[in-house]
Amino acid sequence: MEPLGEMSETLPKIYLARHGETEWSVTGQHTGLTDLPLTAQGELNARGLGARLKGLHFTTVLTSPLQRARRTCELAGFGENAQAASELVEWNYGDYEGRRTADIRKERPGWRLFRDGCPHGESVRDVAARVDGFIARLRAIKGDALVFGHGHCLSVLGARWVRLPIVKAGVLLLSAGSLSIVGYGHTAKEPVVHLWNDVGHLA
Repeated sequence: MEPLGEMSETLPKIYLARHGETEWSVTGQHTGLTDLPLTAQGELNARGLGARLKGLHFTTVLTSPLQRARRTCELAGFGENAQAASELVEWNYGDYEGRRTADIRKERPGWRLFRDGCPHGESVRDVAARVDGFIARLRAIKGDALVFGHGHCLSVLGARWVRLPIVKAGVLLLSAGSLSIVGYGHTAKEPVVHLWNDVGHLA
């Protein structure tokens, strides 16, 4: 694995941290706007992220306002300088909040979140527009940035960062407490993924 400090020194990088474990991330229930706390393991996940990021400097730290992301940010050691960003909240799952994909597919065979969206929640177009607006904000930041967010929202961010259609976000899985990095290749016109779903720092 390429050490974090040996990537591009001239173009900014965006570090993406998914929040630590919650009860519903263990059971596989869709957790959108339900404001669940971290489990004890989730707090360990967050401290592991802090150890992984120790010594790195970020000009901007942004976090979802939901407590599982905010608490991860705090336990990782970045809460003091973090700004809340409403664009980072998780997908609004509407009628599918708290439900598992396997159970949803029993009544709606073949359902795919990144293609079909959620009834009475956010559509694919809604989420794409929200994330695209946030990416424009990230591209304007000078220096490296650190973002604390949620699995599906950050998967969309990863796909849209490299200009893929949102349906492709389904292949960019993220584990609780994982770290990913997006940035640029040789120029700022070449968005790339440097690292995805790294969990080597987790106990």
